[in-house]
Amino acid sequence: MRNIALTLMYDGTNYHGWQVQKRDVTVAETLEKALTAVLGHPVKCTGAGRTDAGVHAEVYVANFRTSSSIPCDRLPLAVNSRLPGDIVVTKATQVPEDFNAIGSCIQKEYTYRIYNSRIRNAFLVNRVWFYPKKLRAEVMQAAASHFVGTHDFACVRSVGTETKTTVRTVHYFDITQEGPMISCRVCADGFLYNMVRAMVGTCVYASEGKLSPEDIPALLAGKNRTAAGPTAPPQGLYMTKLWYPIPDLP
Repeated sequence: MRNIALTLMYDGTNYHGWQVQKRDVTVAETLEKALTAVLGHPVKCTGAGRTDAGVHAEVYVANFRTSSSIPCDRLPLAVNSRLPGDIVVTKATQVPEDFNAIGSCIQKEYTYRIYNSRIRNAFLVNRVWFYPKKLRAEVMQAAASHFVGTHDFACVRSVGTETKTTVRTVHYFDITQEGPMISCRVCADGFLYNMVRAMVGTCVYASEGKLSPEDIPALLAGKNRTAAGPTAPPQGLYMTKLWYPIPDLP
């Protein structure tokens, strides 16, 4: 039995997130059906993280076990022929038996994109947060810098998946602007439910003057979700980078 890791990308617009659900179509369900058709046996995938409905992935890793002898270099083309156009497998790698796409992940990067213009872009529908009110990227960055480090992030966690601790380490939170596009890149050892979207919403609040960047440490210490900014909509969020102890991944 081989343990295979797939590197893939997907547009999450048409899916109710990654994780298999009873009624809604998800990325995992769609991928598992394609793999089952190609490999000739039922397949269960473990994903690098639970992305929500409408969230995208420029890079994603999922692993599964198979008795099939199909070479890894042939798997992407075979699986892609069974997938819709908005999910693409780019690579297949045989990994050690104990590899797990979520448990073996050392750190992750998400990028949140805001289209800050009075006029929307038709080609970016469902791919950015269209925000017509003027934002100040430098103020957002000042707020973002206070999230960097090891903190209890309960104040930017929505009710959802249970976790043993709300303490995480954010390695960087960089906000840049090119024309109307504001990109918020955040890397951490792990993320709580809606953590990135809530941090972005809090930085937007800082730009609007609804709170000061210097208020962030007190927000973190207070652990009160209602004191922080809103949860930004899902369509602006992308998983953009993953780190594993295996050189070939992702």
